[in-house]
Amino acid sequence: MRKLFTMFLLVTLAVVSMAQAKKPTIMVMPADTYCSRNGYTTEWVDENGNKNVVSDLTNIFKQDDIEDLRLVISELSSIMAERGFPLKDLEQTLKSIQQESVEMSLLESSTSGAYITESMLDKVKRTAKADIILDLDYTVMQKGPQRYISYNMRALDSYTNKVIAANSGVGSPSTTAPINLLLEEAVLNYMDSFCAQLMAHFEDMSRNGREIVMKFRVWDNAEVNFESEFDFEDDYLELVDIISYWMEDNTLNHAPTRTNATENYLVFEQVRIPLYKEHNGRLSALDARGFANGLRSYLKKEPFLIESKIYERGLGEVWIIIGEK
Repeated sequence: MRKLFTMFLLVTLAVVSMAQAKKPTIMVMPADTYCSRNGYTTEWVDENGNKNVVSDLTNIFKQDDIEDLRLVISELSSIMAERGFPLKDLEQTLKSIQQESVEMSLLESSTSGAYITESMLDKVKRTAKADIILDLDYTVMQKGPQRYISYNMRALDSYTNKVIAANSGVGSPSTTAPINLLLEEAVLNYMDSFCAQLMAHFEDMSRNGREIVMKFRVWDNAEVNFESEFDFEDDYLELVDIISYWMEDNTLNHAPTRTNATENYLVFEQVRIPLYKEHNGRLSALDARGFANGLRSYLKKEPFLIESKIYERGLGEVWIIIGEK
């Protein structure tokens, strides 16, 4: 009887966990076009030495004229919360990043000598781990003594940056309404269909897995590379094929796309991983790092005994660097 009760309790907890997590987490962010138009930008140098102008999320909430943006983000967050979507706060996430004492923001590739720079946007996504980014651009328009809002809103999968829903429109003019109410009036009629698109995307991920990218490199002092052979399942296979088999066995689609493979470099795209994993009788969220850690642990065992290091680049891309931790 006690065993039956324990089993019933575990099943109930699993169902409750799924019910609680059945809606995606959301983070509202100002769009690049908004930041560019209002001068909230900075230069960023990529791994190839090219200069890029990117949104300056680091300092955006320190500006004196940012109160309208704060109100608009708060209003849109409130609208999503009323529809049951869990929220991550951008301003608090930025503070959390700034308070970190140690952060890996620069890594040198041992094979090409290239440097990997993580943008602030990637840091925000990795720290907040929101499923969907609401990318919001808006302009306050004037019509005589009246004001109204013109807006463009996109929902992006934070792992792939793919647009999963979009909406734009113009609100009704008002002489007295504050900016947050102008936004509410403009978007409210479209939010139910917009949220339905978000849920359709999240339900597809629940069935078919979340999409990530995995890249593999080799430290220059490593004793093995991806052409090294191992005694594996009564055969001698190169490490690249062993990794490929593991990826096929552990992804939901069982068919990740291997787009590049050399002795020191390996890339898999369209890697579909489960949203959740079972641990000690309960379901917990599975992210790109957690999935990659399964492979890292696998390679550390017999017959491979390979040490490796995991590096997260943003939220939807993870690197495994072979040779040492």
